[in-house]
Amino acid sequence: MILPKVRDPRFVTIRRGGVLTDADHHRLALWAALCAEHVLHLFEAVRPEDPRPRRAIAHARAWVRGEVAMMEARAAGGHAMGAARDLRGAARHAAYAAGQAGAVAHVAAHELGAAAYAIKAARAAVPEGGSEIAGRRECQWQRERLPPEIRALVLDDQRLRNDICWSVFTP
Repeated sequence: MILPKVRDPRFVTIRRGGVLTDADHHRLALWAALCAEHVLHLFEAVRPEDPRPRRAIAHARAWVRGEVAMMEARAAGGHAMGAARDLRGAARHAAYAAGQAGAVAHVAAHELGAAAYAIKAARAAVPEGGSEIAGRRECQWQRERLPPEIRALVLDDQRLRNDICWSVFTP
């Protein structure tokens, strides 16, 4: 479970009673797509013929551009998660990262799921003993790509939800 039991109003759009602007929602979606794309090769190395995770990332970006509806992006995210179900390790986590990225159009707080699963994929892709270092590197890579407008929000979200995200954001 990567979503909190009580929704943080900072991740609810203004039109739904929260404080999140559409521009920041879009920034969260693009950052989540970037995080998922960074580890996508770990899925595609195992299932090169399965386009579902790549399609979810593309739909997240297309949603930001106004080219697909929220429901399409969310559905693509669900299909990416379906691609993960019979896999294990890095490939599974990479597909879940893509699925979470697609779901950001529906619930902005999925942004952290994309990042957390990408870190789990990076950890799982290296031999035992190197996973902590690989996870920290992936987390740092992600943080370096945070748009300044959402940086404080995401970093605070990482702090608040670190425990339910397998403690992958611990420095």
